[in-house]
Amino acid sequence: MTVSDTRCFTISYFVFRTFCRFRTWYYTPMIRIPATLERELAKLFPRVKERERFVAEAIRQALGDGIPQTSSESDVELVGGTIHLFTDGGSRGNPGQAAIGCILEDPIRGTVLREHYERIGIETNNVAEYRALIEGLKLANRYHPNHLVCHLDSELIVKQLNGEYQVRMATLKPFIEEIRSIIEDIPSVEFVHIPRSDNYRADALVNKALDEHPAPHYDSRTRH
Repeated sequence: MTVSDTRCFTISYFVFRTFCRFRTWYYTPMIRIPATLERELAKLFPRVKERERFVAEAIRQALGDGIPQTSSESDVELVGGTIHLFTDGGSRGNPGQAAIGCILEDPIRGTVLREHYERIGIETNNVAEYRALIEGLKLANRYHPNHLVCHLDSELIVKQLNGEYQVRMATLKPFIEEIRSIIEDIPSVEFVHIPRSDNYRADALVNKALDEHPAPHYDSRTRH
């Protein structure tokens, strides 16, 4: 057990004992805890939301099954640490029938945490890429990672996200704003460009979505 783990255990136990002594407390983001404990928590968890999650989990453990969990909490294992996200989006026609694919991986265990793919209607390639990333970030947020590495094969979008290129198209700016809003809850996020060949699994999910729900076929003789 590391020093950090020991401090977390000690603080968790203190929160547990404090709560057991004052069972009439109700947990809110403004729960009152001793100043010394608050300072220790701030050292371990600089972000307020991280401290709130830690205290909430300590209280949940103190109550056992006394606090009901929502389906999203009970279905997702809190991983923390580092998570890798691979996303891809594409359209057949640009614009055309479009789909997105996302893969969440735990690099320590070498396991896939979640896969997601869906068709999103008529869109351009760039919109599909952004929407794939947004969906992937939302999924990743449920696992509360401390560090998230986002792998995309669109160099343009990676450079836009990293501030190397400006986003000139007005239709894409809302996606940038939404991404920035989502990653506020994640302590550290990287956007990394990878070759398309290294993103073949997310690409396969995009094609799977499009193949399972193909666009309607029109006879060329009936076109106007």
